[in-house]
Amino acid sequence: MLDAGRILVTGGAGFIGSAVVWALNGRGYDRILVVDALDRSEKWRNLAPLRFDDYLDRDALFDAIARGALDDVRTVFHLGACSSTTETDAGWLMRNNTAYTRALADWAVERRVRFVYASSAATYGALEGTLSDTEDLSHLRPLNMYAYSKHLFDQYAERRGYFRSILGLKYFNVFGPNENHKADMRSVVNKAFHQISTEGRVRLFRSHRPDFEDGAQRRDFIYVKDAVRMTLHLAERPDACGLVNVGSGRAHTWLELTQAVFDALDRPPAVEFIDMPVELRAKYQYDTCASLDRLRRFGYLEPATPLADAVAEYVQDYLVPDRRLGDERAPAAAQGATR
Repeated sequence: MLDAGRILVTGGAGFIGSAVVWALNGRGYDRILVVDALDRSEKWRNLAPLRFDDYLDRDALFDAIARGALDDVRTVFHLGACSSTTETDAGWLMRNNTAYTRALADWAVERRVRFVYASSAATYGALEGTLSDTEDLSHLRPLNMYAYSKHLFDQYAERRGYFRSILGLKYFNVFGPNENHKADMRSVVNKAFHQISTEGRVRLFRSHRPDFEDGAQRRDFIYVKDAVRMTLHLAERPDACGLVNVGSGRAHTWLELTQAVFDALDRPPAVEFIDMPVELRAKYQYDTCASLDRLRRFGYLEPATPLADAVAEYVQDYLVPDRRLGDERAPAAAQGATR
C-alpha cells in the first residue's frame, strides 16, 4: 500500500512522527511530505538526517489540500497533536487535536486514502490491568483534556463508520531517540538519564496506595523502534482497521526501568522518592499493560525488544552521543557541529 503514491506524515518532526519517517527511509521510501509546526525548540534536528520530498507548516495543510497539491497522497500517518497531558486549554486541544483530525480524516476517507492516526492509551482513563482495544468506547472516561481530545475523535470515527477503513493506534509508554524536544513530556528514561548525569540519582513519585510499594507502579514501556515497526506493519495491511494497541504486552515497574538506565551508564542505583502532587493523585494509574490480541491477529508476531536492551541502546547509542535517528553512522563530534 505504501507504494501507491506519496506519503503524508503529520507531526513528522516530532517524536513518533520522525521515527516513522526514519523507518520509511529504511524501507526505501522518500516520497514523503512532512507536516509539522516547528518552533524555538530543536525539534528540527530530528528532520536533519531524514529523506523526504518537502516540509509544510501545519497551518498550511488544508490550503494545500484545497488547491489539489496533495492529490497524489495515498497514505496518511496523522501523528501530529499536542501531546501534553497537563495542557489545560481545552479549546486549543479541541481545535488542534480533535477538529484538525476530523477534517483530515474526512478528506482521506472521501478520497479512499489510507488513514493511520495516533490515538492514545491515555483514552483508557482510570482503567488498570491489561487494557483491551475492544473496550466499548462509551465506557471510557479519560482523566485529562489531552486524552479526552483523542477519545472524542475515536468516538467520531466510530459513529461515522470510519473504522471500516481507517486505523487508530493506541500508543502506550513510548520511549527512545528523537524525544528530546518534548520537555516535561519526555519519557522517564530520558529524564532519568539527565538526572543521573547531573545529580547521580533519579527522582520517582512515591506510591500513595498501600497495595503498591514505592517504585512498584507498573507501565507498558515500548521502544520507539518497536512502535514504528508495528505501525508500518499495520499500515500495510488493508484489513488492519479500527483501534489497535501498540505496546510491548508486558508491564514493568519504574524501578526496573530506572535500574536499566543505571546499568546502561554503569552507575550504582540511587533513587529518591518524592510526593506526587496532590492534583495528580486521583488521575494516576498504578498498573497498565497493553493487550496485543488484535495486533497479533493482524499478523505482527515479533516480540518487543527486551526492556533492558532497548534502554541500553537508547542511552549508549543516542543519549550519550546526542544523536537522532538517522545519525547512527555519524561521528559524535559531527553532531555537535550541527547545533
